[in-house]
This record gives sequence, C-alpha cells and structure tokens, in this order.
Amino acid sequence: MTDFTQLGIKAIRDGVANGDFTAVEVAEAFNAAVADAAELNAFIVTTPDYALEAAKKVDADRAAGKQLGSMAGVPIGMKDLFATRGVQTSAASHILEGFKPEYESTVSQKLWDAGAGMLGKLNLDQFAMGSSNETSYFGNVANPWKARGSNATLAPGGSSGGSSAAVAARIAPAATGTDTGGSIRQPAAFTGITGIKPTYGRCSRWGIVAFASSLDQAGPMARSVEDCAIMLEAMSGFDPKDSTSLDMDVPAWAASLDANLKGKTVGIPKEYRMDGTDEEILKSWDDGIAWLKDAGADVVEVSLPHTKYALPAYYIVAPAEASSNLARYDGVRYGLRDLPDGAGLQDMYAATRAAGFGDEVKRRILIGTYVLSAGFYDAYYTQAMKVRTLIQKDFEAAFEQCDVILAPTTPTAAFALGENVDDPLAMYLNDVFAVPASLAGLPAMSVPAGLNKDGLPLGLQLIGPAFDEQAVLNAGLAIEQRAGFTAKPEKWW
Repeated sequence: MTDFTQLGIKAIRDGVANGDFTAVEVAEAFNAAVADAAELNAFIVTTPDYALEAAKKVDADRAAGKQLGSMAGVPIGMKDLFATRGVQTSAASHILEGFKPEYESTVSQKLWDAGAGMLGKLNLDQFAMGSSNETSYFGNVANPWKARGSNATLAPGGSSGGSSAAVAARIAPAATGTDTGGSIRQPAAFTGITGIKPTYGRCSRWGIVAFASSLDQAGPMARSVEDCAIMLEAMSGFDPKDSTSLDMDVPAWAASLDANLKGKTVGIPKEYRMDGTDEEILKSWDDGIAWLKDAGADVVEVSLPHTKYALPAYYIVAPAEASSNLARYDGVRYGLRDLPDGAGLQDMYAATRAAGFGDEVKRRILIGTYVLSAGFYDAYYTQAMKVRTLIQKDFEAAFEQCDVILAPTTPTAAFALGENVDDPLAMYLNDVFAVPASLAGLPAMSVPAGLNKDGLPLGLQLIGPAFDEQAVLNAGLAIEQRAGFTAKPEKWW
C-alpha cells in the first residue's frame, strides 16, 4: 500500500493523473498526518475540509476527462501570510487574530486554479520578522530534526518555519514561503528541504501581508528541485494588481531542468568565507564545488566586496519599510481593538499596538521609525539604499564572469529554541549569507547538501542573475543528484 505522505508534488500529481490512486486518498492521508503532528505546532489553523473539497473536484474532473492542472491532487500548506478567503489570516500575530479576508491572494488563487488543495495555514515568525519561528503569537514551531544524542528541540528556521517543518516532517508535500532576507532559504537549510526565492516580482505580492515591500517575495518549499520548479511555475506570473509584478512570460522551468553544466561557470565569492562560520559548513561548500565541477562546470573565484555591509543595510531598509507597512494596524478598521475606559483615539492606537504586536515586531518598528525620522533619514536610510545599489552592482559584475554563484545558505546548522532569543544580533547573523541576494532582488535557492556530525541537515545556496531561475534550478539539480540526500527526521512527535 502506498504511503502517500512520502510522495512529493510530481509523484502525487502524476499518480492521480494516471489513476494509480485518487486525490481524495492523498488528501485524507495528509490530513491525518497533520492531525498527528500537532506537537510540532507547524499549523496555526488546519483546513481538512478544504483539502478534501479540492481533491474531490480533481477526481471528478479526471473522471470527466477534463485537463488537470499542474498541481492537481497535491494538498499543500499555506504560510499564514497569504490571504485566504474565509480562513483566518493572522501573520502569526495577535493584532490580526480572527481576521478572515473576503479575498484571496493572487499566489494562493493561482495554486488553487492549478488543482492544489489547502491543508491549513502554517505558523511563522510574527509578520515574518524572525529567524527561528520563536516570535509567533501562537507559539514556537519545533524542527522535526533532533541532534544525535540530544533531546533538545531545535529551531526550524524563520520566518517560514512552519512551512519548512511541515515539509520536512512529511505532513505536507510542499508549502508556500516568503523570503524577505532569507526566510525561505534559511529554514529550508535547517530542515533538509529545498526552497527557492525567485527574482523579485516573479510572484505577485497582492494579498500577502507586507513586511518590507521592496524585498518580500513568495516562493515554494518542497522536497526536491523538480517539485520546486513545478510549484514555482504555478505561483508565478504577471498580476496587474501588483505594481512591482514582472510583466514577463513564465518559463517552463520544470521541463527545461538539466543537470549537465558543461559550458557553465560557477562563481565562488571569496567574501563569504567569514570568520566564525562552522567548519562543517565550509566542508559542505567544498563538496558543492566538487559536485558542480563533476557536473561539467568551470569554477572561478568572484568578489562581492560590499558583502560585509549587506546585513546592516538590510536591518535599516527592512525595518524602515516595516514601520510604514505596519502603521495600518491601529485598531480602527480590522483586527484587534483595545479600547480602555475613557480612552481617546491616541490611547486606543497605543493600547491596541502595545497589546497586538510582539517584542520583535515592536523592536523593528522602533528601528524603522528612528531611521526614517527627520534628523536621521539621510544618515541611515539614504546611506543604506546607496549600499544596496553597490551590492546590486557587485552581483552584476560577478555575473559577467559566471552563470551562477555557490555559497553556504547559513553559517551554522539548526540551533536549539531559546539559544539566541535574548541576543537579537546573534539571531540577525543567521541571515548573513542570504541577505545580499534579497537586497539585489535575485533568484536564490537552498538545496540539502548532507548531514553534520550531529546528524543535522546543512544547505547550499545558489544565486543566479535576475530572471534566470533556470540557471539556479539546474545547478541545484546537479547538487541534488550528487549529494544524494535522502535523510529524513526520525518521528518523535
């Protein structure tokens, strides 16, 4: 008997299309797996009826001889940042708890149109602000992996920690994520799955709760490069409702996958060999270089000289945009309203925001408001935007020498929950390798590279030129084939 929870997107879609099993059987198996994994706290809201309803429609369409979509019969997890009509969309915050949109995000609608079903809304760091999924109002998400010989609960990464945990634990074959400064790639690396952030503008941001509008980008998280390619095709496309949406055709990424890199050049950024990076991370990087050479690629050293300024620039730009975006949550129109006795309008604003936002969100709003204030705008925000331009130019120069860049995804493997929670700087440093590609708006992907001595996954990151997701996916496939990563967490939940 087939264990449907071990199947990925392509295997489910093709099996349903071929009549090997029904979409309802798949949905029922994943619904049961989600219910059995409550201890992981990966889901804020579960929607088993939605998954079954979509599955029944796919089975009926197949029986009627209709053309099935590219995600037909695949039940997925939806990060709780995407508006879903009639289903709570909270961004893992108290201030939006109970908010049920009357509309559907463009990305989620595209996935439903492609035949996918929804298992539920996935937990995340509140308003996508965090690197460990410890800032959610609805509690921490647990990484399904445990270090060898330890019972400590590990962070699944953030902000898409619910997404990464669900896919790694085999309670969802795939999930949506969003990446502002590494929030798809870092959790993918921490949990041994694959995730890609496409070029900024590939996926519509309409209906996604905004963190930093010039950085936020949706993308897929799955268990293989091919599954990511299939799902990314379904998610992408021009949206007139989003002024930053790319008016470009969506390439056939999955059909064009090719792990033969003969004639391609891979760049190795010398600035990414940073002090304090785990030796096993560096070893996995060397393994990745060898695998890409084996796939036929030439390897050259490239320089990204402004890398050291990327993290401080990001933590000025992103909070500045967050402070503007989160101003809309004031207790007037929707969400939480805290109205103390005898309170005036300003009192209501203050009480609502104090009760509705978590500490990390408040910290970033304060930083953002400070750097945008009259006396500091030029000293901080303007300078950060200049640095951002320099980082973009660094990548442009590097891609004159190479087709794709290989780097680590994270400086360490997954750490224990609580380990960095009192040290914001240590937490922010988790994004040191991921942030530059985000500032430049480039496609970037994390692929599992192996396990460290503690039996925890390590990820390798591939960064490509703007609009060239294919180069990233192809290089990712080459690594995937040579790494032969088949490890999965042992069930403890």
